[in-house]
Amino acid sequence: MRAPGIFAICIVSISSTFGQLAEPLFFKEKTHDFGELVENEGHADYEFVFTNSSNRPVKIISVQASCGCTTPGWTKESIAPGTTGFIKASFDPKGRPGYFNKSLTVMTDLSVTPIMLQIKGTVVDKLTIKDEALTAANGNLKLKNSSFSMGKVFVNKEATSADFEVANEGKEVIEFSEVVAPQHILVTPPKSLQPGERGVIKLNYDAKAKKQYGFQVDNIELKTNDTTNPVKAFPVYATIEEYFPALTAEELTKAPQLVMDRYEVNFFRVKKGVEVDNPVTFRNKGKKNLELRYIQSNCTCVVTSADKQVLKPGESATISVKFLTEGRSGSQNKAITVYSNDPRNPVQRVTITGHIED
Repeated sequence: MRAPGIFAICIVSISSTFGQLAEPLFFKEKTHDFGELVENEGHADYEFVFTNSSNRPVKIISVQASCGCTTPGWTKESIAPGTTGFIKASFDPKGRPGYFNKSLTVMTDLSVTPIMLQIKGTVVDKLTIKDEALTAANGNLKLKNSSFSMGKVFVNKEATSADFEVANEGKEVIEFSEVVAPQHILVTPPKSLQPGERGVIKLNYDAKAKKQYGFQVDNIELKTNDTTNPVKAFPVYATIEEYFPALTAEELTKAPQLVMDRYEVNFFRVKKGVEVDNPVTFRNKGKKNLELRYIQSNCTCVVTSADKQVLKPGESATISVKFLTEGRSGSQNKAITVYSNDPRNPVQRVTITGHIED
């Protein structure tokens, strides 16, 4: 059932803010997690890459770090419309053990409102990593976590391998007899673990064989003789993307470029049961064909479809974004992730917000 009056108000409101919601400087991400950094292994560097999606050149005036432990760097020349720039954060972990969370305040000549970037992580001693406590239990088997995270894996690269340390905390030998896993995940456990012994479970994740993009969850089972819990089930997490090698400035000018008309869809207030459809327009500002690889929603309440998968240079198309309000109420904050062959920003997110009234 639709509510024409309410839906019309939503469309008018969205149309009036059509050009205001797009980010003039589009960052693929504004927060970077370094994970664990060893204190005495030197600086850790990260570049926040952005695209100038405005209609005029932009110059970065200053970048200020919240701590002397972080040294900023940035693109010094003006960034032309449709081209990319960077903000670099160089963090020195020496003498700063434990968790850190630092910010970079970026000022440009485009707006008086600063852009806030964030780096975080945990500084550890090398010995701490080797002797890390295994606190997650699955029967008598102890692990660091109750799941296996493969991090970011790529559809166009070799399979990704990772080792996960385990220990036998029981009083009997644990023998591993069988592995049940999907075809794209190869699991190699130790043959057996003596009481008190540590070992490694090796996972080999073939993203190409998975044939999907975005955040993925699989499940594996390890069959053992552990009397406490013989069949040990674990989720395996991975984020699948496409790898793009660094391009020269000339190559970037010829590459495809995905630009959305906005990166936020707000359906404001609607009655429960109303189906809201607010399409997002996207176009190819590059000089080669743009290919949509995949569109992923973080909720079954958001249904998407694109009217074109391949766009020639200069072409535009739309992504239908339907929000199914049935069974939901109150404030909503969802997102869709669009994967493409744009080497500058192959992963782009559109947030979906609003309020559902009973």
